[in-house]
Amino acid sequence: MVLAVALTAAGCSVRAAPPSAATPMGTVRERIAALARGQVAFGSVSLLPVRFERSRIAGPFEDGGRRLYCVSTRMKGRSLDTPERPKLVLREEAGALTILREEEEVCEGHRSEPFPELDSAAG
Repeated sequence: MVLAVALTAAGCSVRAAPPSAATPMGTVRERIAALARGQVAFGSVSLLPVRFERSRIAGPFEDGGRRLYCVSTRMKGRSLDTPERPKLVLREEAGALTILREEEEVCEGHRSEPFPELDSAAG
């Protein structure tokens, strides 16, 4: 108790734990952008800052009874000469988003649109 009072008096405060990834917050597109930024392929563990340009999203669309989204972007920062082009397939079920690995072929032929929620949050 004394330590908490001392920390508060010194201008420090205890932070609450970040919300769980399963907790719905923001729009679906904002949640998808946050989930993408947390992936290694999208630079989450990069020592160099990365930025995203011309990000695109397709979906939601149905495939085999699943509600899917596809995200692609041009990521700059980790390599000096050419941008990387990471892609991500997400499944939405009962409001929860999960990543589908090795299923990029389901994205072929679906109309995509600009995804500024991913571009604007990069820094």
